[in-house]
Amino acid sequence: MRATIWHNPACGTSRKTLAILEETPGVEVEVVEYLKTPYTADKLRQLFSDAGLTAREALRLRGTDAEEHGLKDASEEAIIAAMVENPAYVDRPFVETDKGVRYCRPQDLVREIL
Repeated sequence: MRATIWHNPACGTSRKTLAILEETPGVEVEVVEYLKTPYTADKLRQLFSDAGLTAREALRLRGTDAEEHGLKDASEEAIIAAMVENPAYVDRPFVETDKGVRYCRPQDLVREIL
């Protein structure tokens, strides 16, 4: 099984999720460090849709200036555009397999798609 994780190595939850993926037999992991390789708007829309989330629900407020930029009350498209410009606005981690997409907070949610 192939699993793609949108990963931030500075995030403890992201590191724990990656460890679960790496420790699971038969899982081939692709790591996308999204701060180095930013999302596209289409990819964000697909991840959010497949995970059953809105962009607002995936918006990272803590540790960012997203709230100061008015994103907390912005439209979905405005939030996605801001996330494309500043990928730190996307909370993490997201994992995608052929069984679906999960926003892995807590990290054990990844097991649902393995």
